Parts: sequence; structure tokens; C-alpha cells
Amino acid sequence: MRTVRIVLWVAVAVMAGILGWLTYDVTRSKQQITEGPFGVPFQLVAQNGQPITEKAFQQKPTALFFGFTHCPEVCPTTLFELNGWLHKVDPKGDKINAYFVTVDPERDPPALLKDYISNVTDRVVGISGDPSKVAEVIKGFRVYARKVPVDEKQPDGEYTMDHTASVFLLNNGGRFSGTIAYGENPDTAIKKLENLIKG
Repeated sequence: MRTVRIVLWVAVAVMAGILGWLTYDVTRSKQQITEGPFGVPFQLVAQNGQPITEKAFQQKPTALFFGFTHCPEVCPTTLFELNGWLHKVDPKGDKINAYFVTVDPERDPPALLKDYISNVTDRVVGISGDPSKVAEVIKGFRVYARKVPVDEKQPDGEYTMDHTASVFLLNNGGRFSGTIAYGENPDTAIKKLENLIKG
């Protein structure tokens, strides 16, 4: 009986240690999100072919969206709506920046991104680059993205991308401020962008 008690106490101590570590890790992650610039350092390529780094997200309040050009609905809809919201809250285009980072760099080189985005808006800058570097950014910004075969019997054939559909909002300095969900009420989205600009 004494051995059973000892084993139980050891198990309780181990569980307490694990829970304590998890609590610390979650708290630390929240602090990293709110206290410093969101995401990770990177060196990618803007749609004009010029290098771009995380510093671009820290110069002004920023709306940041992850998507891809072969997206059938979510991405073009988000670009269209974001364009309207940006023109409403910042008519001159000097108070807030907006970026579209591809989650499919193999099919989305900078020039293609430029053509795709410019058909919808003049207020969003596309970002692409080396697939391994883009993958690091996707992970570092806590974005979900994965390839989904169009035909499950041909996993190496045509594919689409399943990905996070929210627009990330970053304060001046690049700190995480919140998100605009896909399909969010337009008035709510506009208010969030207004608040982001006000700081």
C-alpha cells in the first residue's frame, strides 16, 4: 500500500511539473505576441521584385493576410473587401499598410502575385520568395497552411491550399493587435481598422 502511495505522489508531482511548464509556456507565448513584434524576422521578395523584411510590418499599422492566387473564393473575396475597407478608413493611403503573403510560393512568384493583386486593389502588396523561407514565415506567424490534393488518388498531382483565412492586424511597431475573421461584419471590420490607425 505504501508503494502505491509513493507512486501516486510521484505521478502527482510529475503532472504538477508538466502543468506548471505548460502554463509558463503559454504565458510566455502571450507575452511574446503582445509585447514584441509579431512573427519572425524574414527576407522575402515583394511583388515588384525588391527584397522585403519584417521591418515593413513595423513602419505603420498593418493589415496582413496569408493566401494564394489559385484560391477559388476566400482570397479574392478578402482582397476585394479589404480594398474597400482600406479606401474607407484611409482614403489617401498613408496611415496603414497591407500585405498579402502567399502560402503557395511554388506557384506564386512575385510577378504573378503582382498581376493577381493589382486586378483587385492598389492598396495591398504581395510577398513571395524561396519556399523554405516562406514556410518559416508561415510557422513564425502561427498561420495554418497545408497542401490538399485535388484528387486523393494522386497526392503529387494538382492541389489546393487549406489555410488561415483571417486578416492579422499589427500595431505601429508590428505588435499583434487582433484579427478580422473571414466573413466578419463589414462595420466591425472597418471599426477594427479605424482603431488600429488610432493606436
